[in-house]
Amino acid sequence: MAVASTLTDTQGIVALAAAAVAVAALIGCLVALIGLRRLRASQRVVLGENRQQDLVGHAAELEQAFQELREYVGDAAERLEQRLGAVELALTGAISHSALVRYDAYNELSGRQSVSIALLDGTRSGVVLSCIHHREQARVYAKQVQGGHSELELSPEEAEAMRLALTTPPAQNVHEHSL
Repeated sequence: MAVASTLTDTQGIVALAAAAVAVAALIGCLVALIGLRRLRASQRVVLGENRQQDLVGHAAELEQAFQELREYVGDAAERLEQRLGAVELALTGAISHSALVRYDAYNELSGRQSVSIALLDGTRSGVVLSCIHHREQARVYAKQVQGGHSELELSPEEAEAMRLALTTPPAQNVHEHSL
């Protein structure tokens, strides 16, 4: 019973309180140690296994890498913009408007074997071709077009082919129309 009386006096109570604080401190240290291990494991995931660098240094390296990537992407975008401009310029001369008109040139009921074809670029320049078929012969005529106007007078069929080529969207490449 001498032990029980020592726990109830002032020295015993202080000793019990100190032991409780020590146990709480020990538990706090264990919790902090577990948290530190988790933090180090997470840091290894970010930094890699063999890196002995802190997160601030790693963040600085990442910022530098992002800056270099941003410069590379900017340069690549500028080069692509230049190439795209050159391609667009080259495509201006490509055939982007076309239409085909079939008809019977001599009203022979020959199955609309005669055709007029308009082939124009983005500046509305190009050529209108007409192939006139007759029973014994076929003739081909070409008329140059600049800016939507022919150097020579167009037949009604040629004018229709040019009108169709210029009024329909370029995505619908060749259009066939019968007169």
